[in-house]
Amino acid sequence: MEETCNLVQLRGTAAGEPVLSHENHDQRFCRFPFSVRRLSGQADILYVIATEEQLRGLLPLEGRRLTISGQLRSFNNKSGMGSRLVISVFARTLTPTGEDDYNCIRLRGVICKPPVLRRTPLGRCISDMMLAVNRRYGRADYLPCIAWGQVAMVTGRMAVGTPLALEGRVQSRIYTKVIEGQAEERTAYEVSVMQLVNDGEEP
Repeated sequence: MEETCNLVQLRGTAAGEPVLSHENHDQRFCRFPFSVRRLSGQADILYVIATEEQLRGLLPLEGRRLTISGQLRSFNNKSGMGSRLVISVFARTLTPTGEDDYNCIRLRGVICKPPVLRRTPLGRCISDMMLAVNRRYGRADYLPCIAWGQVAMVTGRMAVGTPLALEGRVQSRIYTKVIEGQAEERTAYEVSVMQLVNDGEEP
């Protein structure tokens, strides 16, 4: 199988207007929140990065229904504010849509930290892992993944360096962190693994 794969497809609603994120090679990149509803009705609020050129014909953006295809990217935040690992969807294409919400990611990479296998109070297995997915030019994205049940049992026993291909969805999760005695609400972004993909299959 190929060594790496990183494909995201989302359908949902822009939940805000874009703001400037950064500039690179004379291109200006903007960041905006994007809401994708689950079957349960709960919404994942994900952050999308796109160029000003991609967004120009879609403004004003908030409330607009879009299909977004791209990759899940990680950035190491060294500012000391908020989460150290910043996860965003890097858009390749953005197109208006009238179709229902959709959230799918396909990844192929390697386990880069020892997985943590644990159980809920009700006894359900959960596996937390970090997947390294190579980009071109020698860089890599480090993507937190979470699996449940039988998939957790399998991934929770994997060694660092093990190749892994999977399909799932990108989700946001609110949690509370206590800092110097003060409870602070934060949001984590991770890949919820739905199934593993065998060698030779398209993830």
